[in-house]
Amino acid sequence: MRLAGTFLTAAAAITGAAAAPGTTTLGPRQQSSTITVDLTRTFQKMDGFGFSLAFQRANLITNMSDKTKQKELLDLLFNRTTGAGFTILRNGIGSTPNSNSDFMNTIAPRNPGGPRATPQYVWDGKDSGQLWVSQQAVQQYGVKQIYANAWSAPGYMKTNNNDANGGTLCGVPGASCSSGDWRQAYADYLVAYIKFYAQEGVPITHLGFLNEPDYTASYASMRSDGNQAADFIKILYPTLEAANLTSQLGIACCETMGWGSAVNMINSIRSQGQEGRLKTVTSHTYTGGPSSPMNSRNPVWFSEQCDLNGQWTTSWYSNGGAGEGLTWANNVYSAVVNYNASGYLYWEGVQWPNPNTNEKIIRVDNRTNTYEVSKRLWAFANWSRYVRPGAVRVGTSGGSGVRTAAFKNEDGTIAVVVISTTGSAVNVSVRVSGGGTPIYAQAFVSDNTRNAASTPATLGPDGTVSGQVAARSITTFFILPGARKS
Repeated sequence: MRLAGTFLTAAAAITGAAAAPGTTTLGPRQQSSTITVDLTRTFQKMDGFGFSLAFQRANLITNMSDKTKQKELLDLLFNRTTGAGFTILRNGIGSTPNSNSDFMNTIAPRNPGGPRATPQYVWDGKDSGQLWVSQQAVQQYGVKQIYANAWSAPGYMKTNNNDANGGTLCGVPGASCSSGDWRQAYADYLVAYIKFYAQEGVPITHLGFLNEPDYTASYASMRSDGNQAADFIKILYPTLEAANLTSQLGIACCETMGWGSAVNMINSIRSQGQEGRLKTVTSHTYTGGPSSPMNSRNPVWFSEQCDLNGQWTTSWYSNGGAGEGLTWANNVYSAVVNYNASGYLYWEGVQWPNPNTNEKIIRVDNRTNTYEVSKRLWAFANWSRYVRPGAVRVGTSGGSGVRTAAFKNEDGTIAVVVISTTGSAVNVSVRVSGGGTPIYAQAFVSDNTRNAASTPATLGPDGTVSGQVAARSITTFFILPGARKS
């Protein structure tokens, strides 16, 4: 009864109503495709799905004068019933002395006079709008993973004396500066940022000290190779230990532009004995994706993904374009199933209308108090609502005309994600082995006309769950296994 109660609670959190044994009769049956879920065959543990609000994008939410629409935006991002149910929020740690344009302002805007001088930290209680959104995520929606990521150290800590245009942290191998060695000062600076968030009721769980270190940008950016990253980790980790933070958070590295760069950096970090001090390996795929899973003992995140070039679209499926919802349902599948990703983060959750590209999930216009939601959000919803942090990916087999992935959540529920690969609907039967017979089941579909909407699922007397997977859709079967009454 306790397990059933757990499922009913979880189901109510998603649908707003209690689940019941399925007895829905389907329409005329097509050729059936059977999917077998093997709970005894396990793969990676999932951390979850998320997005970023860096470069003042959070202000689009905090500055929404229509508070009803402000709440709607938060719900679309974090609510497990009416939105995507995202569980990871990636914030940017600012490095710029001001907030001009979309710059992220630093907590240490003035050079204190040298790396050993006492810094004068400045906390504005806003952090480019990120603090308030983080507080809402944690306190109102139960988000437990806040990732703070620095694009650069403050300019005076770097070889080029500028937080933009690359440059390297003074003091790491190959980067000596007349101003001295700033490694410890940078580590202290990162800890100070974490403590500011802690005093505001937001515990940071992941800390990144680099972003795209293999790329020089005209905005905040800082170069590093793997040896230099390992050298800094040797200072950062003990600094976190001394601040009693290592039980709360861990280091993420290295947010490279491409997968190959991440592989090289992690190999260097491993060769210096520092891989064990990482919590998460992070990579983008702008300059190249994976051909095989990352060789790391740590969870791996596809930590920044988006369509940077395509014109804004709200389409689910038109011609298989890079910004379409179905494309992103498949992108997540590939990362999680083919490359064992534990986390998957889109670039920006919200952004203003210009540039008119798909680098955001929701397009927000503060001038008119309006927003527009792309179907990409619902592609993520079919993953994030039902595959929760701590879930373990388990084995699947069978399934003609569909792609399948299955997960066992910490509360015992099972999520089976099924993506149609054809232009025709497919009737599927889901059988669970190795962990009890299903006693409750629901199904949810996203396609051209539906957004993570409930769709019929039938629970047979033998525990087989049956339902229809619509053409070019993603359908998630949400199942509770248990002992059935005789």
